[in-house]
Amino acid sequence: MQRERLVLDPTARRRAEEESVLHAAPGPVLVDVLGELAWAVGDPDLLRQLLVDPRVSKDPRQHWPRFIDGEIVGKWPLYLQVSVDNMFTAYGHAHRRLRRLVAPVFAARRLDALVPSIERNTGELLERLARADGDVVDLRSAYAVQLPVRVMSDLLGIPDGMRVSFKETIDRIWNTTGTAEQALAATTDVYTLLTELIELKRAHPADDLTSGLIATRDDETDGTALTARELIDTLLLIVAAGYETTVNLIDAAVTGLLADPRQLGHVRAGRAGWEDVIEEALRVSAPVSHMPMRYAVEDIELPGGVTIGQGEAILPSFGAASNSPKHLGASAGVFDVTRPEKPHLAFGHGVHYCLGAPLARAEGRIALAGLFDRFPDLELAEPADRLAPLPSILGNGHVSLPVRLRSGQLGGSDREATSS
Repeated sequence: MQRERLVLDPTARRRAEEESVLHAAPGPVLVDVLGELAWAVGDPDLLRQLLVDPRVSKDPRQHWPRFIDGEIVGKWPLYLQVSVDNMFTAYGHAHRRLRRLVAPVFAARRLDALVPSIERNTGELLERLARADGDVVDLRSAYAVQLPVRVMSDLLGIPDGMRVSFKETIDRIWNTTGTAEQALAATTDVYTLLTELIELKRAHPADDLTSGLIATRDDETDGTALTARELIDTLLLIVAAGYETTVNLIDAAVTGLLADPRQLGHVRAGRAGWEDVIEEALRVSAPVSHMPMRYAVEDIELPGGVTIGQGEAILPSFGAASNSPKHLGASAGVFDVTRPEKPHLAFGHGVHYCLGAPLARAEGRIALAGLFDRFPDLELAEPADRLAPLPSILGNGHVSLPVRLRSGQLGGSDREATSS
């Protein structure tokens, strides 16, 4: 007997409807993820519980029979997302070892060292946008995309000649409307680029994250160093996660502020800060809506009469969990920067909490403050409800973000004084 399941739309056009189903369910919901079944969890309390439960694994090599038996190899468009060999898919001791090796490259000192890069690149991009003052531009491609591409390239030491290729290839990985063959081609291309980067940095090391990870890979003194596969897959994780999440964060924040000008007014008047904008954008529109997969190490009995069987897949639905009405009521789906509490799971929870969260927040804060200071009268060029969603089960953003650039007559500090 075939079990009922919710088929997730790969184009994301039914995301709001799907999230409503997850919100209304007393427990996890069986979903079809591009042909594979999983238990989607959109209840924030239950998701937090499962994300720290030792009976829940991220390692398909040990705990997903569909993967172990070769059922999805070359057949499932999201195979890359679950097959990588890095801390993203590690479990237990293996995860602790990898996170311990990788965590130092995300230390506060490295983030502090990146702030000038973020500020410099923000300034350069705003200068470029200023040439189109009064015109309609796609702010996503011209600004929200360009800043994290530049910052991640600076962080990893990606040379100028490779940056466009990296960006285009990562876009293909996040698009979930393609075939398994197209996904395989994107996988091949990204591994080729990463291999070239590693060879370049091994020959010419510098003070960048790639060189640092190579040094970790090549340090065999205690037997815990990164393997060659772990090195390349760790770089893939950093590039893919660090780029897409920040793009979607900036996209969501700008959309929220321009769709309801009162929200920007709160910031101008000092009733909310840019940190409030960022956290509310993360809550209402988590940059990653769903993130496959996790797996039940043993049978897990849950509320609502559902048992997730041993070996069955679990799909953390970070978007639905973050904007759930469970604790915030009917207004949970409303973008409100003055909201006292802005709980969300946009960066995960537990031992797999995103190491790059501080960097994404720093980029968002600098990018938003600079943008609205330079263009205080910025406005959407079309209604927010007509913006086409990014065609992805994973990423949560827009295909484009058309805005009309207006620099206005007042500088940022003058406008804040006037608004207040």
